[in-house]
Amino acid sequence: MARAPAAPEHLSPPTLVVRNKAMLTVAIMLATVMQVLDTTIANVALPHMAASLNAAQDEINWVLTSYIVAAAIATPLTGWFSDRLGRKNVMIIAIVGFTVASLLCGVATSLPQMVAFRVMQGICGAVIAPLAQSIMLDINPREKLGQAMAIYGAGIMVGPIIGPTLGGWLTESFNWRAVFLVNLPVGIVAALAMIVFMPKSDTKDRPFDFFGFAMLGIAVGALQLLLDRGQQVDWFNSIETWIYVGLAISGVWVFIVHCATAEKPFIDLAMFKDRNFSMGLVFIFIVGITLFSGLALLPPLLQNLMGYPVIDTGLIMAPRGFGTMFSMILVGRLVSRVDPRLLVLSGTLLMAGSLYWMTGFDISMGTGPIIWSGVLQGVGMGLVFVPLTTLTFVTTKPEHRLDATSMFSLVRNVGSGVGISVVTTVLAQMNQVNHAELAERISLNSQPVRDLLSVPSTPGLMKSILNSLVSQQSAMLAYLDDFQLMLWITLASIPIIFLLRRPKAQVKVDPTHISE
Repeated sequence: MARAPAAPEHLSPPTLVVRNKAMLTVAIMLATVMQVLDTTIANVALPHMAASLNAAQDEINWVLTSYIVAAAIATPLTGWFSDRLGRKNVMIIAIVGFTVASLLCGVATSLPQMVAFRVMQGICGAVIAPLAQSIMLDINPREKLGQAMAIYGAGIMVGPIIGPTLGGWLTESFNWRAVFLVNLPVGIVAALAMIVFMPKSDTKDRPFDFFGFAMLGIAVGALQLLLDRGQQVDWFNSIETWIYVGLAISGVWVFIVHCATAEKPFIDLAMFKDRNFSMGLVFIFIVGITLFSGLALLPPLLQNLMGYPVIDTGLIMAPRGFGTMFSMILVGRLVSRVDPRLLVLSGTLLMAGSLYWMTGFDISMGTGPIIWSGVLQGVGMGLVFVPLTTLTFVTTKPEHRLDATSMFSLVRNVGSGVGISVVTTVLAQMNQVNHAELAERISLNSQPVRDLLSVPSTPGLMKSILNSLVSQQSAMLAYLDDFQLMLWITLASIPIIFLLRRPKAQVKVDPTHISE
């Protein structure tokens, strides 16, 4: 039997066939952007909420903590909910639930109400991002995954960047309630579009592993509480911190042992045998640290040290989002033609370059270095996220895809939590260290100091001014220490890129070319 030459490579069919992929993609992205925006949009409104709800500063932080913890615990449930109810039903329920919770947050009159509604928001929003990613992977053929992940990544990466800008404008122009109420029209449109354009999916009689979920939920919840409350309770000098550490470690250990031995575990550990998936999780964890840490550091730097108002701070940070969008559009076309690992490496080097640039910031500089370093970092983020996501999931088995995307979202969010906690702690500690070192170097024999103290005024006032200048400079140095730490973390991630495998091209053979 003679075999004719193989037919040219052609597009592999998508796992899920839809009648209008464009409209379904719009619906998915509307829901994704709505959910991702809420991770940062409410931050700038916290002081206004505290005054309106009669809450202290440490109490109002539970508005953020409750959402983060609820979302972290609920994210791993995405796969089980989808198997039992179908992805379409789960997505619609999540969007409607998130929209209703946003309405309730917007009309809340007390802190307990706000925290309860934010928990509801976190639970509903937790499944939106992994479900959206799973659907995008399934409605596109393998050769188009790069472009699909570019569209998805635009919402995931740009949302947190424009969140503070939009939140600041809504708060200043209207009030803090508008931060939540803005979700209503977006949620309604997204839910209606999902009802019309998303086909029904098959359901499975998948048993619920309550013990496995409970152990994972305890571990993730304890870790998030540790990261969120660590700074407030003085980290490991508090027994509360050690309780969280014990719960997190024991929860993870029991969860792994249980999943390895149970007949039908909550998470199939077999998906971690895929090297690209495992290495992708490690890398996205680091991306979560560097991306959200920078977003957490820049607003207080611009507002508290450089004196920019909230609106101007948002406008200065906005070009970072444009850089990300531009690079994602570009890389969506390149990822199928260029080795994705080279794109990830290029993006990582650009991110490192931007962080190196940021280590040279000073208080008296203009907005140029802030804007352009942000654009450079945004371009780097776009070059990293799309090919990394493509490499992570291109070899993942379809039956693992839902659990894999939920784990991907969970690890990215945990990385962001770790990053924010680390840079916040380093900022506070280095501020004290820098203040002490600068104060030691101030001498009465120094001519500038003598000139300052010789000004006709009360000595106490001059000492107060001198201390204020030292505090300002020590705070600036602490920010630079954080930028340097992020630079070294970014450079340390480069070896992981070389552990990723470039998927082999699939050459399909048409059966009609085989003849006797």
